[in-house]
Amino acid sequence: MPRQSTAQGLLLAAIGLFFGLNALRYPVGTLARFGPGLFPLVVSAALLVLAVAMLVRSRFITSPPLHFNIRNIAIIMAALAGFVVVTTFVDMAAGIVVLVFTATLAGTAYHWRRNALVAAGLIVIALAFEQLLGLRLGVV
Repeated sequence: MPRQSTAQGLLLAAIGLFFGLNALRYPVGTLARFGPGLFPLVVSAALLVLAVAMLVRSRFITSPPLHFNIRNIAIIMAALAGFVVVTTFVDMAAGIVVLVFTATLAGTAYHWRRNALVAAGLIVIALAFEQLLGLRLGVV
């Protein structure tokens, strides 16, 4: 069975390759005049560098074997689905609250105050995106 650190490096490399190869479908441009493919290509290159570092590191450390917790995966999937449903029918602020309070059920310690602070912080960030960048997120 593969180790956690090796699996994490391989997953990060797969994500980097996926986005890097898809970024090549767009014009990259030059450093003086960026194209739409440059930013995703740079980010995916950084992910690939991190993935290689993680894979090299995984050869020298001992990590626990890879283990999937189906319950936690289901909780995170339910949190994402709840976010989409509540955002669609209510607004994004309520969706963020549902996402945070549901997703933290997958953790080891549940603190409603911490969850409220995280949700409030994410709502402030979403409001900033909406007001400063002109995005139509439907926060309120």
